[in-house]
Amino acid sequence: MATVHQSNGHGEAAATNGKSNGHAAANGKSNGHGEAAAANGRSNGHAAANGKSNGHGEAAAANGRSNGHAAANGKSNGHGEAAAANGKSNGHAAAAAADWNFAGGKDGILATTGAKNSIRAIRYKISASVEESGPRPVLPLAHGDPSVFPAFRTAVEAEDAVAAALRTGQFSCYAAGVGLPAARSAVAEHLSQGVPYKLSADDIFLTAGGTQAIEVIIPVLAQTAGANILLPRPGYPNYEARAAFNKLEVRHFDLIPEKGWEIDVDSLESIADKNTTAMLIINPNNPCGSVYSYEHLAKVAEVARKLGILVIADEVYGKLVLGNAPFIPMGVFGHIAPVLSIGSLSKSWIVPGWRLGWVAVYDPTKILEETKISTSITNYLNVSTDPATFVQAALPQILENTKEDFFKRIIGLLRESSEICYREIKENKYITCPHKPEGSMFVMVKLNLHLLEEIHDDIDFCCKLAKEESVILCPGSVLGMENWVRITFACVPSSLQDGLERIKSFCQRNKKKNSINGC
Repeated sequence: MATVHQSNGHGEAAATNGKSNGHAAANGKSNGHGEAAAANGRSNGHAAANGKSNGHGEAAAANGRSNGHAAANGKSNGHGEAAAANGKSNGHAAAAAADWNFAGGKDGILATTGAKNSIRAIRYKISASVEESGPRPVLPLAHGDPSVFPAFRTAVEAEDAVAAALRTGQFSCYAAGVGLPAARSAVAEHLSQGVPYKLSADDIFLTAGGTQAIEVIIPVLAQTAGANILLPRPGYPNYEARAAFNKLEVRHFDLIPEKGWEIDVDSLESIADKNTTAMLIINPNNPCGSVYSYEHLAKVAEVARKLGILVIADEVYGKLVLGNAPFIPMGVFGHIAPVLSIGSLSKSWIVPGWRLGWVAVYDPTKILEETKISTSITNYLNVSTDPATFVQAALPQILENTKEDFFKRIIGLLRESSEICYREIKENKYITCPHKPEGSMFVMVKLNLHLLEEIHDDIDFCCKLAKEESVILCPGSVLGMENWVRITFACVPSSLQDGLERIKSFCQRNKKKNSINGC
């Protein structure tokens, strides 16, 4: 029994100077089934020392509370069995994390660095800096999704095709892992128009957007022990993230701002070795807005052939060319080096939420067939998710019926916005744009931090800009370029103009005190 206390439960050990509502407490209260003493505190579970337990803990929590699975100097909310020190426990007081077989995951790539390679994660972090009660609307200039603007609504033919496919009632079923045959044939026919040979349905693998296409290709390349891949800097971080998750070593080559963000082709041989499996090009380029010439792509293909590697061509912005340079599919050079091209409806049709993309195999010499790369892609997709079947079913009609006027309208909007973007940036001395965008939806901009007061880096710039001006930009560090930012011009001109003026006001307000007025 207890000394100077009450017991309301099934206490088995003494509670001193306190109450016990459970299986024993020392100098405190127990409201649960405690088995060990709680000293100088309360226990609502299976015992806590110097703290509270509200679960079925079996060991003590010292100087604090435990809310579950045992935490040191913190909170635990699960069914822990060991002590929580200086923290709270409202659950089954937990064992030390190291006692669990899955505890090694806390030091893994996803837990420690996963957010660093995610535009979405960094965008959420920056958005959290926005003053919710601010008088002006938030302007999202960080990511390329203009679908929120009515002016960028997709083609009516695309909407009609999806609605018609859904209403047939025939496409609520599962599709084959590689995609519906008719949809694969339609993509093959569509892409064959730009290359000197004909693709077949077997060369096309449908995916849940371009993102899943990346998720498919990288694990396939990572099957060889010690393999590495060459990625551009700056680049699209999903490739680097997927490589890290699959233990595929990344080696970077630079894009040269002074040369229109061309690939530093001369550096490729010096960074590649016998374990290099592939290189990535993004054309039209995200994040730089460049469009590569035929001659430049031919050089890339020749180097790839010399190195014995395939080329991954991210071509999701292939229809969004704003200048005079035409888009050249990398598949044109498939006879020199094999190409895996990534495409999607998301950007060209302005429907990122429809989640339909593809991997196209440009391999007229059948190298990827002989090396079973194509087989590996098929096998991966057979144990992966699929794009919605009714969207797949609509794809042939989308590709065939969308009028050229739609693309002209979208390109016209983007061209107008890109002109505004480039002009306004040139008039702001605190930021520098080395190359006028020629395609995609983005431009890379250098921050002239030496002219700004107490702005430490690109993330600091973006967070403070969000707080003061409610403008969201993408920091360049997540793309591989510290102290740069990526700006999207994929929005209506009035919103873009407003956003760029806010950026200018922010810079002028945060200029160094010895900086000369002006812009």
